[in-house]
Amino acid sequence: MKVLSLVGARPQFIKEAVLHKEFEKAGVQEVLVHSGQHYDFNMSDVFFAVLDIRKPDYYLNVGSGLHGEMTGKIMIEFEKIVLEEKPDVIVVYGDTNTTLAGAIVGAKLKIPVAHVEAGLRQEPKDMPEEINRVLTDRVSKYLFCPTKLAVENLKKEGIVDGVYFTGDVMYDLFLMMEPMFKYDVFELLGLEEENYIVMTLHRDFNVDNKEKFEKILSEVSKVAKKIKVVFPVHPRTRKRVSEFGLDGYLRNVTVIDPIDYLNLMGLVEKSWKVITDSGGLQKEAYFAGKRAVVVMPDTGWRELVEIGWNILADGEGIYDAVFSTEEKPYPTGLYGNGDAGNRIVEILKQ
Repeated sequence: MKVLSLVGARPQFIKEAVLHKEFEKAGVQEVLVHSGQHYDFNMSDVFFAVLDIRKPDYYLNVGSGLHGEMTGKIMIEFEKIVLEEKPDVIVVYGDTNTTLAGAIVGAKLKIPVAHVEAGLRQEPKDMPEEINRVLTDRVSKYLFCPTKLAVENLKKEGIVDGVYFTGDVMYDLFLMMEPMFKYDVFELLGLEEENYIVMTLHRDFNVDNKEKFEKILSEVSKVAKKIKVVFPVHPRTRKRVSEFGLDGYLRNVTVIDPIDYLNLMGLVEKSWKVITDSGGLQKEAYFAGKRAVVVMPDTGWRELVEIGWNILADGEGIYDAVFSTEEKPYPTGLYGNGDAGNRIVEILKQ
């Protein structure tokens, strides 16, 4: 069996690497294509080192550009490779232009497409990622859903064939990385376990609008008067704080430079709660058993909000969300059992 995997962004490389280990174990030949949608990554990236991420077999060198231009360029180049390699299955990941381009090429050439992370849905419906997800799911033969809610989302759209709840490959990854988490920053800051909050903010809709950003930081400053807030600040966010003259709101906040994944997860593991607008961190907080206040109008990980574990607070209401007194038992199994990669490969081999 030959599988052709198409990736174009760092998270996709990481998801592919988890699957690659399972393909190798199962004796499945996998050819890796990098669209170049996002630039080359630093190969000393901790994931690249730990997962032993290999160099792609093909590099399309597409670069950035308008959506139509980028998607079209990937399709043109990827189609040539598919015709040459003649794979049994094309695997695409997530919700980028690369994902959609690979899915369309596979569908047009009548080669089964497998979508890893199928069934996620999020408002607004006109956001590029949502369009990519919905269209990719429409033409895929194998829909590998990270959650049961994703299965339900597809069912509502009349998609029931080839749909599998496999769990999330990112949970596989979390369990793989957990023994390596570092606590240097936790110790350096002299923090007390369960007595501080970790915050990350970087989304353009939160930090690029002065009025919106000021509301967020005003809420955070209130939180910081009651409990320590540790804020590894993204360069873009730091620039906006300075540009908009909002430094005063961070007077009581412990602002630090960005930190690596292993130290960030060490901080999260020992924290009380998390405030974030990161799609990944809101889920990783759950993996670590921590509740998150998600500073977004909506999230692709709605199941965490629907069960009341995470709380959406779009700018206003952050303080109330943080100090919401309702205790929740930890809900297990939302993202499978940490064997999503194995399950996906077993299904593809059938």
